[in-house]
Amino acid sequence: MSEIPPKMSPGLPNTPLKNAIVLTILLFFSMLTIGWVGAAQHPAIGEQLLSFFEKEVAGQMMGDNSFELCGKILINNLETCILLFLGGASFGIITILIMSLNGIVIGAIVQMVLKDHSPAFIAAALLPHGIFEIPGFILAGALGILFSQALVSEYYGQGDAAGEAARLSRMFFTTVLPLIVVAAIVEAFITPQVIQLVV
Repeated sequence: MSEIPPKMSPGLPNTPLKNAIVLTILLFFSMLTIGWVGAAQHPAIGEQLLSFFEKEVAGQMMGDNSFELCGKILINNLETCILLFLGGASFGIITILIMSLNGIVIGAIVQMVLKDHSPAFIAAALLPHGIFEIPGFILAGALGILFSQALVSEYYGQGDAAGEAARLSRMFFTTVLPLIVVAAIVEAFITPQVIQLVV
């Protein structure tokens, strides 16, 4: 009598991906907390990070119209997500570094902005597009971690890194790319309107 295979939940990712997502979420929000607490205890460092962000990131994002802004945001986020994914080729070092730095900077900036603005302002400025953008970054980082695991497995003669990279690349284009495209559109066209409601 043959055994009946256990039913799989179609809406849930496979276990390796699920584990990588959990690991990436824990890393990101741990670093975000460190950035938040660090900026609260050392305001001068927080001010430097905020100034750097305003000049080097936000300043570069400004455009003459929402369409130009959308394009710049999309390119910037796409570059970051590609680095998170391909960073797996460094056995995950680059992936972990980029995810950690993003968490620290975001945490520090939120802490500094809260000094002059209400929590409602922060929510309006982050949530509309963040509900798409952050999962996109998390997934890109998780795929980078899986890529690094595939390289380690092949090193020990137990896997096919090239085949796994191709599979992960397809997942990148079907999951991460749509999320960051939607995030860019929302951030350029909707987020500014939401902010006006709480200013």
